[in-house]
Amino acid sequence: MSTLALVRDAVGSRRTLAEELRHQIADAIITGLLAPGTALDETVLAERFRVSRTPVREAIRLLDAAGLVEARPHRAAVVARPTHERLIGMFEAMAELEALCAGLAAERMSVRERRALEATHEELRVLTCGGDPQRYHEMNEAFHGAVYAGAHNGYLAELTLATRLRVAPFRRAQFRNLGRLAKSHGEHDRVMVAILRGDRAGAAAAMRAHIITVGEEYEAYAHSL
Repeated sequence: MSTLALVRDAVGSRRTLAEELRHQIADAIITGLLAPGTALDETVLAERFRVSRTPVREAIRLLDAAGLVEARPHRAAVVARPTHERLIGMFEAMAELEALCAGLAAERMSVRERRALEATHEELRVLTCGGDPQRYHEMNEAFHGAVYAGAHNGYLAELTLATRLRVAPFRRAQFRNLGRLAKSHGEHDRVMVAILRGDRAGAAAAMRAHIITVGEEYEAYAHSL
């Protein structure tokens, strides 16, 4: 499978039912509707969302990977929350992985890939005016996915996607901060300009700064709850 296909499968438009459930349950955890220690009964959740237990079980597995849930053998999973130190570590790793992707993309992206990145960036600009955090989040994933694919390193894309899965609920939550969509787009603009110029160091630095800011924005959001 090509790097581009790998990224599309992981972050593309074909979002599974389990992923949709993961988003909804993650929102409930992050906003405090599901408190730490709350048991997540698969049968209760399946009835609540009117689905079978299979996608619920998969959603819980994804939440466990993100550190929001603690899965326990032969017992219901419980709501957890990563420690402050754990979150910092996750975002530090994410920043370095994405910086590496952006730097390589600056050198390796084809003309077609660069045009596609510009098109996604423009769609994000339009969404900043509409103030739709959910749609912006979806297109934000597409923007970052295009950068991963543009690095043309399948192993690096796998590592980056695996790490992003762990921090996805926190990245998504920070878009609720007032004015965050426009700021995020400005940060993306610096990344894109460097990539289009073929500036490896500049693209890496801009992406690293962007992800560090994302972590800081999530902390600001969490403290406001």
